[in-house]
Amino acid sequence: MEKLRIVFMGTPEFAVASLRALVESGANVVGVVTMPDKAIGRHHDTLQSSPVKQYAVSQGLPVLQPVRLKDEVFGDELRALRPDLAVVVAFRMLPECVWQLPRLGTINLHAALLPQYRGAAPINWAVINGDRETGVTTFFLKHAIDTGDIIYSRSTPITDDDTAGTVHDRLMGIGAELVVETVCAIAAGTAPQQPQPEVADLRPAPKIFKETCRIDWSQPARSVFNFVRGLSPYPAAWTVIDDGAKHTELKIFRTRLVPPLPGVPVGTVDTTEGFTVALADGALRVEELQAAGRRRMSAADFVRGLHTGGVLRVE
Repeated sequence: MEKLRIVFMGTPEFAVASLRALVESGANVVGVVTMPDKAIGRHHDTLQSSPVKQYAVSQGLPVLQPVRLKDEVFGDELRALRPDLAVVVAFRMLPECVWQLPRLGTINLHAALLPQYRGAAPINWAVINGDRETGVTTFFLKHAIDTGDIIYSRSTPITDDDTAGTVHDRLMGIGAELVVETVCAIAAGTAPQQPQPEVADLRPAPKIFKETCRIDWSQPARSVFNFVRGLSPYPAAWTVIDDGAKHTELKIFRTRLVPPLPGVPVGTVDTTEGFTVALADGALRVEELQAAGRRRMSAADFVRGLHTGGVLRVE
């Protein structure tokens, strides 16, 4: 089997698992491309390396950190590595001059079962939409985002106990194994290439912003339950609670479906047994939350700290 010269591109912890799996499999990783160090701290005077850079440095791998991917200096550095194949996991959108440079092209690991959930937040949206299955896909990059020919895919169930966080961690491991399998197949010349099927009901996975995360309590209980799971632990679904005296922003991390509260208006919070929100077709027991400026805590602890005799409502 040919020993490919591989350039790996990625930034977060999700990508580290795949890079580690390649290194531990004996793959010839000749370089790593990641984001520039980020300025952090009160005065932005401390630089923080990405998780991928931290791992690459620990393994003595050359690291490139271009600000602009079309920069000529970066292009020269990349060509100097003479890559046969580039492997992309959770990185930026690549310009054609980069993804076409390796002799065998560029493959990407996407955290969804393509063609569904093309976009920036596939794990979150699969859980938000109440899907019972998701997975990972390796595919060859081409011009349109997440549309290239599929190489391999692996699936995993989504249960009611799952959150975006637990699915993320599971797919991180499955994806790392699939990346190694894909690279081995390409090196052996046995990797399949299947065009993505035409699907009428494509579900997108757009980037998530803060306003995306605000809970709409007019939705069915199951939909709100899935919404909270799909944004937990990050960036977290949120709402505003009104105790009659002030409005407090709350992040909601965990809820549980419970029987309806007869005669209680939608959006009213019943605190007789924890923190239960009345909905049109049922109710949700909030189990874990975080008030603005405070630590994450159980809803029961939050309720015990309230000093109000008024009616609580979520907005």
